[in-house]
Amino acid sequence: QVQLVESGGGLVQAGGSLRLSCAASGRTFSTNVMGWFRQAPGKAREFVAIIDWSAGSTYYADSVKGRFTISRDNAKNAVFLQMSSPKPEDTAAYYCKATLKETAVSGPRDYWGQGTQVTVSS
Repeated sequence: QVQLVESGGGLVQAGGSLRLSCAASGRTFSTNVMGWFRQAPGKAREFVAIIDWSAGSTYYADSVKGRFTISRDNAKNAVFLQMSSPKPEDTAAYYCKATLKETAVSGPRDYWGQGTQVTVSS
């Protein structure tokens, strides 16, 4: 079993900052990538940012590039999203996603967290 637990969501003023955290626990033999997605009411879930676990390469949606920073802590199997200068349109439920292997012989699978709400006030 693999669990992803997010934290750090809440209410923030536009132009402020907020840091989201996500930790993976359970059977996590190796991690390929971890990242963040978000879903606003009435909209589809969309990609925000991902980080390659071994190389540390990062990728961002154009809408957050230059404002959000994704980082990782390999030892804790945790990923973070530093949100700087958030805008009201960043308001959404933010979900952590991990692609990882539970054992040495299992294939990689996707796992999702339960989500954490971020509300940006103007």
